[in-house]
Amino acid sequence: MLSQDAFAPAQDAQTIIAQLRAQLKFEQTRNAALNLEVARLKHWRFGSSSESMDAAQSDLFDAKTLMALNQEALAEDRAQADAVQELQWSTAARAKKQAKRQPLPSQLERIIHRHEIEPATCAAGHPLVRIGEEISERLDCVPAQFFVHRHIRGKYCCAACQTVLAAQMPAQIIDKGIPAAGLLAQVIIAKHDDHLPLFRQEEIYRRSGAFIARSSMAGWVGQCAAQLIPLVDAMKAHLKSKSVIHADETPVKLLAPGTGKTHQAYVWAYRSSDLEAGDVDGQIGRCVIYEFAHSRAGEHARQMLGNWKGTLLTDDYSGYKALFATGKVREAGCWAHARRKFFEAHKLNKSEIAHAAVQRIAQLYQIEAHLKTVGFEERLRLRQEQSGPLLEEFKRWLTEQRLQLADADVTAKAIDYTIRRWAALTLHLQNANLPIDNNAVENAMRPIALGRKNWLFVGSKAAGERAACLMSLIESAKLNGHDAWQYLKDILTKLPTWPNSRLQELLPHNWLAPNQSTEIAAQ
Repeated sequence: MLSQDAFAPAQDAQTIIAQLRAQLKFEQTRNAALNLEVARLKHWRFGSSSESMDAAQSDLFDAKTLMALNQEALAEDRAQADAVQELQWSTAARAKKQAKRQPLPSQLERIIHRHEIEPATCAAGHPLVRIGEEISERLDCVPAQFFVHRHIRGKYCCAACQTVLAAQMPAQIIDKGIPAAGLLAQVIIAKHDDHLPLFRQEEIYRRSGAFIARSSMAGWVGQCAAQLIPLVDAMKAHLKSKSVIHADETPVKLLAPGTGKTHQAYVWAYRSSDLEAGDVDGQIGRCVIYEFAHSRAGEHARQMLGNWKGTLLTDDYSGYKALFATGKVREAGCWAHARRKFFEAHKLNKSEIAHAAVQRIAQLYQIEAHLKTVGFEERLRLRQEQSGPLLEEFKRWLTEQRLQLADADVTAKAIDYTIRRWAALTLHLQNANLPIDNNAVENAMRPIALGRKNWLFVGSKAAGERAACLMSLIESAKLNGHDAWQYLKDILTKLPTWPNSRLQELLPHNWLAPNQSTEIAAQ
């Protein structure tokens, strides 16, 4: 009989093989993770930001992809000759389908230019009879036009009292300053909505015949922001009356005084829900509040929300966890974030499991698309009837697929994120006011992202706070369908003499344009 020692080499070999297999699997998983990071960076630098599954984006640096593209190009060349005749036949049909020129807006001023045949005779000398006319229009513009309000105050004297009196000047937002409300609104909108730094505005206005020093405009913006703080405070109170709030934060550069260097600061955004009960068509009562802070510490969110009770819809940032720990605020998750993780796994790592997950999430969004116009109770019922079973099956499927994947696999990480956040992600089944994603506040962050590409950094903490104040009013006005310039001009005109007891009337969701208020008064 063979001794036990005779089997030792074979057992050692099996052990070594098992170890090598484990090491190989580990290396393959790590390589896949590194390839994903490289693909993500390439996509961030060169690819499209769209997350549409229909977009056939190609990797510019993938050899296999380039070979496939070359093969496709050869096939296209072979087919090109056959397609020439068909293209010629369809030229006339395509020409008919070309988009027609859109009519010019009817509200624009029309300057009439008449062109007649003089003298009204033909080449043979016979008189012509006018039978109609042809009308064509061309759009034109002039640079910003400046004009001056000249206030002439009558002066009166009393011979008996030996006094001289003059008529009172209307109150101004900047006392004894030269800018009227329209110019102040223009500078603010250009800076914080059109993202034009003051030095660019200075040059633009110079071309229009008015030199306005950037230092003067900076002072005006600061004074207006200080006067508008009570309105923003009232908007915060209105936001806290809502049962659902979106929250997000984004980095900006803050200039460190005296060093010429910048460090990381943050703009926090808080937005009302479009599905809040009582809103009409998702518009009445919309608002967004921006706050500037030195850091991303969760303390900023706790200070902003205070004793507010409700549901906070966020990403998985840990800074909000202390709020949820109090029990006053419920945590809601964002399906757009969960979908993005699966989308990246499929887009950059060709994961079929991730692709199937994206398709299942798409079904959830299809259901939501039909629920935007229904009432509160009907939305809740349909979510529980349609989305509930879909989500239960989705979780079961995710759990099964997770068993097939290594821990380091990018698809496994996406599944782990989704399952870990499941309670927050499915909270909308219990609350019809709750959207299924945080896209509303992420869209509200776009002006910040666009702006920082132009102004590059914030000059000081006070400047950041002023910008947050003004942008809160501008973006809230736009959310409620108003022209932001018209809104700012009106409230800057009214605010100096407006009673505090009626401050709510000037908030964007309550404000009526001058023509609207006149119509209501007439009725």
